[in-house]
Amino acid sequence: MTEQSSAAETAVPPSWRVFHATGQSPRSEPPELPAAPPWREFNGSPVQDDPPDDDRAALRRLGATRTDPQLRDEEIDTVNAAVLLRRPVLVTGPPGVGKSTLAYLIARELGLGRVLQWSIVSRTTLRGGLYEYDSIGRAQAIAAWRAGGEPGPARDAAPEQPAVAEPPYLGDFMTLGPLGTALLPYRRPRVLLVDELDKSDIDLPNDLLHVLENGSFEIPELVRSDLDSVKVFSDDPHSRATIEGGRVECAEFPIVVITSNGEREFPAAFRRRCLPLEMRPPSREQLLSIVAGHLRRQPEGVSALVDEFERRLQDGGTQSVDQLLNAVQLTATYGFQGDSDGRKLIEMLLRDLSKGR
Repeated sequence: MTEQSSAAETAVPPSWRVFHATGQSPRSEPPELPAAPPWREFNGSPVQDDPPDDDRAALRRLGATRTDPQLRDEEIDTVNAAVLLRRPVLVTGPPGVGKSTLAYLIARELGLGRVLQWSIVSRTTLRGGLYEYDSIGRAQAIAAWRAGGEPGPARDAAPEQPAVAEPPYLGDFMTLGPLGTALLPYRRPRVLLVDELDKSDIDLPNDLLHVLENGSFEIPELVRSDLDSVKVFSDDPHSRATIEGGRVECAEFPIVVITSNGEREFPAAFRRRCLPLEMRPPSREQLLSIVAGHLRRQPEGVSALVDEFERRLQDGGTQSVDQLLNAVQLTATYGFQGDSDGRKLIEMLLRDLSKGR
């Protein structure tokens, strides 16, 4: 056996993980993501500008950067599989366990910019997540323009020529929703949080199937227009996106985090397109790390509150990590005494959420 072949056999293969659940922002260049499988490759264009960051939102959700993993090994593996396979991850677990926070953890660690959040209610529709078109507002603007009122903005007028009044611009009345913005052709994938999908109308998960499979959608109002290219508002603040031919198709399929509180079952056709991730309450070490990250320190007396919080979870209670943070903040920062009469307030902060009061 040659020395070269022996070295090759003993070499440790590189880890397949690109996400380690520390939430540490990239110090220089964000990590390079592996290429998508051939059946999850898309060819959308034109490529959009990189999305903005939202460090303040990440700081509110995650606290200060820490070095220890904030998820268990099996949870980290599921997220990495979703990233590598370009498939949505369907996150379940008790309320307050950190399901929606996962999207911010992924975005900050992989340097993917602002998280696009689509909060679901019973009236939510697929079109609302894709785009909104103010047809009444545009009709009124056109009527005013024809009547000689306020003209629409001039487009592409030469600098040496006076601006020519044009009818109201179609793109000024169209805004992409969080889902529509996530499907724009970006150089790197966006992170989309679909929060509490189980609260939706019964048809919405099925309506999502085509979009999640094909990574694209059409906007009929743009398809019917005579404009080859239209700039519309996106879900990012003060941002516009260029759409050609009325069709939106991603270049990199977004990292989609779908949360559910388990209030209902989803269709099998929907579930097979997602990777399931059931999150469990954090361990004691993770709770201490979460508290230190949010408070930027390890306050005195926090261990006793963490022990009590963990005991309540082990006894079958439904508690949120936010409750623990509130109790620690009150006792450690504001000098509140959690003994004698103050005990009632601590009990209220750490109450069992499943009991309805």
